[in-house]
Amino acid sequence: MKDASTNSNAKRMAGEAAAELVKSGMVVGLGTGSTVAWTIQRLGARVREEGMELLGVPTSFQSEHLAIASGIKLTSLNQHPILDLAIDGADQVDADLFVIKGGGAAHTREKVVSCSAKRFVIVADESKFVQRLSRPVPVEVLAFATRLVERRLQSLGGSPVLRQAMRKDGPVITDNGNLVMDVDFGSIQDPRALAAKISPIPGVVEHGIFDNVDELYLARADGVEKIRRSR
Repeated sequence: MKDASTNSNAKRMAGEAAAELVKSGMVVGLGTGSTVAWTIQRLGARVREEGMELLGVPTSFQSEHLAIASGIKLTSLNQHPILDLAIDGADQVDADLFVIKGGGAAHTREKVVSCSAKRFVIVADESKFVQRLSRPVPVEVLAFATRLVERRLQSLGGSPVLRQAMRKDGPVITDNGNLVMDVDFGSIQDPRALAAKISPIPGVVEHGIFDNVDELYLARADGVEKIRRSR
């Protein structure tokens, strides 16, 4: 089993390797999480050391604050609706590059940003890599619709649990002002088909299954492996 130091080093390797994809003049989507945090910090270092010109579109308050602290200039999708590149982390990624995201409750904005990019790259350490997705799927939900959404998700074979906040009483509230359900479907045989069934449920804002990844930067013990999606 990996210790915390080894895991942190792997995250840093993957995150910093992906930062080298960015060229001066690009507009880049900046994801959320512990691995992509290394990407953002490395991009900030390149701005300072190389004079690289870069505009970032953050996916959460967390990534926004880190980007500002790192010296990265920010913009928005309203100003730049098409991004050159988006880089983000993953809670779990399978061999076909289907991804589950949303552990940080930012998956709605992450999906909007990733779908606005010409190229979408995931950074992860090998502990996140599996042959088949099995983590609970985060689903952002309107508070008004929780009971309806819960029943519909159960009818799909899921076991939804409303996510509770860690440092305050009550549920997690997303940056969009909504709630999050974590839905256990067990081993997910067909992520794309499941996603297509969740999306139309009234009251669902967005789910955490991503099927638009172009490339994975996966940190292993012997270096970073680059895996492209087979078309």
